Amino acid sequence: MRREMPLPEVIHWQLLRGGKVDGLRFRRQHPIGPFVLDFYCAERKLAIEVDGLAHDNAERFEQDERRTMWLNNQGIQVIRFMASDILDPQALEAVVVTIRENVAPSTSYVGPPPPPRGGGSGGVP
Repeated sequence: MRREMPLPEVIHWQLLRGGKVDGLRFRRQHPIGPFVLDFYCAERKLAIEVDGLAHDNAERFEQDERRTMWLNNQGIQVIRFMASDILDPQALEAVVVTIRENVAPSTSYVGPPPPPRGGGSGGVP
């Protein structure tokens, strides 16, 4: 765990903290299993990672992929943003939209259909 966050993470934290994204609580530098996540929302099981230049090499990319697969197997969704997108005001808007889309509750209903209205008489009162 780091004591000081890089500038892109500081900016990103300002977007997330205090329930600014749909009232959800995010934690920073949150440990899960063998990993420490940049940002984590337990309610939505969502991890947000801010990747700097160090993530551009092939070895680090493979490590990130293994990490993402492990987290996905734990039921945690991972979103990754490039630090350069956090630092670009125009790209930052798209980052916020992406987060909001991923924290929105699912609207797909997977259970049985609701019972008919009117006591089961075919909807006729």
